Formats: sequence, C-alpha cells, structure tokens
Amino acid sequence: MSENRQTEEQQQPVEEAPVAGEADALASLTKERDEYLDALQRLKAEFDNYRKRVARDQQGLAARAHERLVKELVPVLDDLERALEAVAEHEEAKLDEGVRLVHRSLADLLAREGLVEVDTDGKFDPHTQEALLSQPSDEEEGSVIQVLQKGYSLGERVLRPARVVVSSGRPENDG
Repeated sequence: MSENRQTEEQQQPVEEAPVAGEADALASLTKERDEYLDALQRLKAEFDNYRKRVARDQQGLAARAHERLVKELVPVLDDLERALEAVAEHEEAKLDEGVRLVHRSLADLLAREGLVEVDTDGKFDPHTQEALLSQPSDEEEGSVIQVLQKGYSLGERVLRPARVVVSSGRPENDG
C-alpha cells in the first residue's frame, strides 16, 4: 500500500504541472480572443459610422447639385414669364423674341450641364435611336430620313433616344 501512495504522490505533481500550463495557455488564448473580438467590434462600429457618413455626404452632394441646377433655371423661368406677359399684351414680335430667348438660355444651360443632342445623320443606330416607322425612299436602306423627336444624351448615357423614320430602301416599281 505504501507503494500505491508513493505512486499517487509522484503522479499528482506531474498532473498539476501540465494543468497549470494549460490554464495559462487557455487564459492567454481567451485574452487574445477577447482582444480580437474587441478590435472586430470597434472595426464594425467604425465601418457603420463610415457608411452613415458617406450616405449623408452623398445626400448633401445631391442636394447641392439640385440646388445649383434649380438656381440656374430661375432666369429661364423669368424669361418665360416675360414671354407670357408679351402674350397678354398681344405683342407677337416680343413673344417670338421671348420664346427664342427662353429656348436659347435653356439649351445653353443644359449644354453646360453636359446635355448633347443625339446625332441622327446617316445610318440608324439602335443604341441612340428608336425607329418608329420604316418607309420606302431614295435613301439607302437603314438610313434615317426623318427625325420625329430629338434624342439627348448626358455623358455616355442616353437620356432619351431620338425617334426617327428609317428608309426601307427604294420603292418597288410594279411595272
């Protein structure tokens, strides 16, 4: 029996040493995990704040751009009011001049903003034009022969395709 006690005593310290080392390792890993978790939570909070700030900045930028465009349209509105006053006074010459002035100022303002009229000369382009009719003509088949409504693009993007009539080739003769 004394041998059993001696063996138990020898085994006991041997078992405590690895348990103490494992406890230190576990504590170290737990601390490291907590640090990573804290860092991740901080990063998540920073990202959420960043996302909110960017959304707020985009709204502000859109509002300022909208405000700038409206501010530039106010003189066009003034010109329209003057043209309407000319109509009330039955001054056709002033009306014609006023409408031309409004058209020119609005076209200039939109051109400064990047609005460009879609080119309708030559062949039909399905990317920038919409064919509403096809009719025989002396023009080459697929050529634009009439523009029913102008088209416009802003930068690389087509805002409204030009609505056109396209040639279907020469008319057939029956005889």
